[in-house]
Amino acid sequence: MNQHYAQLKKAVEVFHSYGISLSGQRKNDHFIQKLNMDPVFINGLIFELEYNLQVFLQDEMLGKACTPKEVIQLLLTIPQDN
Repeated sequence: MNQHYAQLKKAVEVFHSYGISLSGQRKNDHFIQKLNMDPVFINGLIFELEYNLQVFLQDEMLGKACTPKEVIQLLLTIPQDN
């Protein structure tokens, strides 16, 4: 459980560095339609999440994740190696 908390904390920091608030309904906003993010910035966000959390997100799984909440759920489903 502590490992998930540490991951969430790092993920929140990355999202905040991109100006994305994860509180309230904003976590359900679509990256392109509601948050007006360019696909280049979305790729940068994903890269920073992968780098800071030391995980690899598969492109097939990322295609389904269109909101910050979905990306975080995806991050939590990845098995962690100790």
